[in-house]
Amino acid sequence: MTPKETQTQTRTATQDRIVKSIDRVADRIGSVWPLHSFVTANPLSGFEDRPFHEAVAEGERLFGGRGYPRPEIFRRAWEDGRIDPEILRAELAAHELDDDPETHLETLAERETERGNETDDATETVDRVLAKWLAAFLDQDHANWSMPNREEGFYAAWRELAPHDGDVPGCDDPDDLPETAMAVLEDALGELPDPRWDDVLEFHLAALPGWTGFIKQRTEDDSDPWQSEYPITLSEYLAVRLALCDLLDAPIEPADASGDDPAATADEDAPLEEIWLSAWEQSYRRRLLEDVDDSVTESSHGDDERPDAQLVFCIDTRSEIIRRHIEAQGSYETHGYAGFFGIPMQYKEHDSEVVADACPPIVEPQHLIADEPETDRGEKTTTHDQWHGLVSATRKHFKRLKTNAVAAFPFVEGGGGAYGSVMVARTLAPSALYKLDTAVDERVPSTHEFCSPTLEYPRMSDDEKVEYAQTAFELMGWTEFSRLVVFAGHASHTTNNPFDSSLDCGACAGNPGGPNARILAKICNDESVKAELRQRDFSIPEDTVFVGAEHNTTTDEITLFDGDVPESHHEDIEELRDDLEQARRAAAAERSESLTNADPSDPIRETARRAVDWGETRPEWGLAGNASFVIGPRGLTDDEDLDGRAFLHSYDWSTDPDGDALELIMAGPLVVTQWINNQYYFATVDNDVYGSGSKVTQNPVGNVGVVQGNGGDLMTGLPLQSLKAADDEPYHQPLRLTAVIHAPVERVTEILREHENVERLVANGWIANLTVIDPTQDNRVFHYQGGLEWERPAPEPTPQQASAPASSD
Repeated sequence: MTPKETQTQTRTATQDRIVKSIDRVADRIGSVWPLHSFVTANPLSGFEDRPFHEAVAEGERLFGGRGYPRPEIFRRAWEDGRIDPEILRAELAAHELDDDPETHLETLAERETERGNETDDATETVDRVLAKWLAAFLDQDHANWSMPNREEGFYAAWRELAPHDGDVPGCDDPDDLPETAMAVLEDALGELPDPRWDDVLEFHLAALPGWTGFIKQRTEDDSDPWQSEYPITLSEYLAVRLALCDLLDAPIEPADASGDDPAATADEDAPLEEIWLSAWEQSYRRRLLEDVDDSVTESSHGDDERPDAQLVFCIDTRSEIIRRHIEAQGSYETHGYAGFFGIPMQYKEHDSEVVADACPPIVEPQHLIADEPETDRGEKTTTHDQWHGLVSATRKHFKRLKTNAVAAFPFVEGGGGAYGSVMVARTLAPSALYKLDTAVDERVPSTHEFCSPTLEYPRMSDDEKVEYAQTAFELMGWTEFSRLVVFAGHASHTTNNPFDSSLDCGACAGNPGGPNARILAKICNDESVKAELRQRDFSIPEDTVFVGAEHNTTTDEITLFDGDVPESHHEDIEELRDDLEQARRAAAAERSESLTNADPSDPIRETARRAVDWGETRPEWGLAGNASFVIGPRGLTDDEDLDGRAFLHSYDWSTDPDGDALELIMAGPLVVTQWINNQYYFATVDNDVYGSGSKVTQNPVGNVGVVQGNGGDLMTGLPLQSLKAADDEPYHQPLRLTAVIHAPVERVTEILREHENVERLVANGWIANLTVIDPTQDNRVFHYQGGLEWERPAPEPTPQQASAPASSD
């Protein structure tokens, strides 16, 4: 081998080690999805293989974020009675601590310190300059003047423009910088021993975790059109950052890096904060189990008279409220199922060029569904297209006038009065605008009135259609069907809200769930699908009709997509529509009680106002308050008000002899609800680091996210207004998820044995509590202890035992 060949081989090996080190360190940074498709995720997901207290210590070291509620939050929960004294004493005793709560609260308060900003000036400058370039490069068609040369990749595009940036000294020509990103990395790391690489790369990836997480997510999404057109990698990101550090004399290495394994040096015992948190969570679990009907051994579905309709909602906590009120209207069954309805799809709306994922991030989309106009509804199509074409053209024209340097000033002079009138109406009379929007909607057909969800590619086979329907019925334990079966996806309606997609369906990747509901209804109405399902022992009557629907969680209005319902069922539809309106009124009244500054006199009008009021920072509470996931028949909780805090997934153990359906629920929806729960948890306990601060000071950036003020890191979580009723009044209670499963305990044990990732979530405390109610053992309760072991709680003493004198032995 020649010296040149040896040198090339050595360099290739070095580059491979650098790439592996980047990949290894990047696993510690949580992924961040674009704002228009906001996906809730655990910001410390990279540490889920570690116990919770170790992970939050890592989060504090890397990001400066706290991992537990502040002492005053624990005090408030204690004084409000949300922490059971008996449970707290037991938790303290288990860790050999005295049982005086006040002493411990004072200890927590005394060691509470404000987080300091230890970043040096040069590094702050690097952060600011890099964030500016990232915002320009990652812009998704919002900037009027796009950054040039983006198709060449981030490093190459930046290298060409860096000499023109007044914030970048010592760079007068692109040739002043290394030609490739890898060359920068080799130069920066070449003088360091390999074991130090991880520390250095971690230091720089964690400096702007929002932008890092966004780049990470984008590189992992094979179908992202922006990544295909304008590629960026973490290697390029690091190359630009390290080049800026060199030019701005910022440190390359972390000041306190030791190279030690944090897992090896972490405190083995849980801190005092976790003891209090666990007591709070166990107190919530005890109250939840008190609400569960322990006489239910299997689903009552199909046992009684045939219901007037069966309605399937997303497991979303907001569905718990509307389901209760629908059931109160008459003979209705409601069920819970993941809101993408088991269809791994992407969706393209009528007249839209945007293709959106409509399934969870852990599911790979298999089909593209598009709204296609039906030939026999041409008049409605024409009316819709003319109106929306006019609106779109008007908006584009106004935008051109506002952004054109020549036309901007005369446009303000001529159009200021009209704009001012609209602003006054939006501010002082939002309800009037809602009525106007409603009037327009009544005259202009919606897409579902003239479009049918159509498969674009690839072809959905008959077997796939049957499997999608069968999976849904098996997971919910269905054996009988009513005349009307409604699949209700959900969406929200808000104005001037950068986080509007966070209020849509998380199971649909932060998009509305109506399209998924419509496509499943269309599949189930296929006569060949029905025939095959009957062959598989699903007794679907000839008169059963499946209908798609969408639940607006802001107003609680439910829209039925009933254009194809036969005339024989029109009366059923009208009766259902009337009952849904009554349920809407009751649900809106209940939810209005918890909304800030809500007018309780007319809940329908109030929720409608909040949907269109551009000054309303809390149009609805979304998933705030979520605390539990109940997997089992509706009979367990149908007589109880769970206060919109529980995810509810229908499941009947008696129709699932092999446990396959439960396995799918635990490996899918349970994992996703843990993501949701932990994002709400961390955004509540430290909103500055794991949330996104106040909406008042947020600025959207390029349709990819928000920043606080005029730049800096991309914020990664929920805003304060989604979590607090006021600055000093929390709404979301920061509790980790409590899961309750109605199934044989041996069946759950086997699933945990087969799915180590799920077992690890429970054993490491990311899911606080896993409880099984075993119907084969008279609904005995078992609490998971880790290591595939369960604890049977001691029975509550009877009144006679409680009053009996103590033994003298």
